[in-house]
Amino acid sequence: MTLHFYNTLSRQVEAFRPLDPTNIRIYVCGPTVYDLAHIGNARPAVVFDVLARLLRASFPRVTHVSNITDIEDKIIARSQESGESIADLTRRTGADYRADMAILGVNPPDIEPWATAYIPQMQAMIAQLIERGHAYESQGHVLFNVPSMPDYGRLSRHSRDELIAGARVEVAPYKRDAADFVLWKPSSPEQPGWDSPWGRGRPGWHIECSAMAQEHLGPTFDIHAGGLDLIFPHHENEIAQSQCAHDGAPMARFWMHNGFLTVNGEKMSKSLGNFFTLREILAQAPGEALRLALLSSHYRQPLDYTAALLAQCKASLDRWYGALRQAGDIEVAAEEIILPEEMQAALGEDLNTPRAIALMHEWTGELNKAETPAQAASAKAKLLGSGAVLGLLGQDPDTWFHWQPVGGAALDNAAIEALIAARQAARAARDFGEADRLRAQLAAAGVELEDSGLETMWRRG
Repeated sequence: MTLHFYNTLSRQVEAFRPLDPTNIRIYVCGPTVYDLAHIGNARPAVVFDVLARLLRASFPRVTHVSNITDIEDKIIARSQESGESIADLTRRTGADYRADMAILGVNPPDIEPWATAYIPQMQAMIAQLIERGHAYESQGHVLFNVPSMPDYGRLSRHSRDELIAGARVEVAPYKRDAADFVLWKPSSPEQPGWDSPWGRGRPGWHIECSAMAQEHLGPTFDIHAGGLDLIFPHHENEIAQSQCAHDGAPMARFWMHNGFLTVNGEKMSKSLGNFFTLREILAQAPGEALRLALLSSHYRQPLDYTAALLAQCKASLDRWYGALRQAGDIEVAAEEIILPEEMQAALGEDLNTPRAIALMHEWTGELNKAETPAQAASAKAKLLGSGAVLGLLGQDPDTWFHWQPVGGAALDNAAIEALIAARQAARAARDFGEADRLRAQLAAAGVELEDSGLETMWRRG
């Protein structure tokens, strides 16, 4: 089945024809690690994790690279503010990012390059650009010579005035042209820096991704992905650097970008009180519920995050996991849990996750209404196979229903089990007043009970 994706470069949906069908190569821009990740950081990570999962289900091998930016002016500023060394700051926040992504079900990339480990590759690419006339040294800086590339701006399709204004470029005497951007800049004694042919300094942000992508994926690869906010200047400048360093070879065949995320209808802002870190969200609901919320809108469209959306997605997962729990005695062989054609078709049409979610609801209904074990097994296999490509339904149902919020809960799982055991003992002794009191105590802590004969199942509400 041929996959189709929207290519930002051409502004249309195109058939995906890989450079090498035996190894699909994809690069996704990763985080700059200086603080806890917020909900906006999570959207591209989740969306393009689904893309990688779909590609893995469709091709024999995928090489997924996603970087960590551990040298950048925001990192330097945060280190100076806090007194924490840059190495300790980036190591700590990088570990926090990985932990948050794991809770969201985001698979680690095959390769996770940290920028500071690739300074030699960056310097080598800068030297290539200087040699080819696409960069120049000036007052300790090395800048990309934008007029040397006639089709600069092709990705963003801005006019020259828009490119200059959008880049918020610094008006500096060392620039030949206002649009020229920094490849290497000098570092003061208190700033991190590396020796180079142009003096002690550090790389510009854009050259980092160009060098790391080339190192692991080659001059040209299949897909480059990231948020809509990266189209200009970051991705535009990556194209300029990589293409000019490689004699015009395109950097990537496809450019894919996810849309913006708002919170309660407005842009995230601490002043508006609608800025949430992932840790704050994950104290309210399971990571899988947030993952489903981030997939509920088509990836290229804006997504408005609300508490109601999160609750709706948790309720959907409750229904899906509830159906799987009821069908716990229906055995499905591992080889039957594959990506259904309908799901591959939905995601193969430019990652249509709303259609994919509708299919999940449809197959949950089939499972609940199944009249024969064969019908139940078929629906269960579809649910599990589809859940795998979406990064959902990977837990045991009881684990899902027994979720504990990050940072603790009013009652932990052991305390809940103890109260349920006490309630069962009270019921056996026909002390129904005590049984009702214990049920009310559990309900007050957000725990819902479901009695089935002598067994009591529970879940957090």
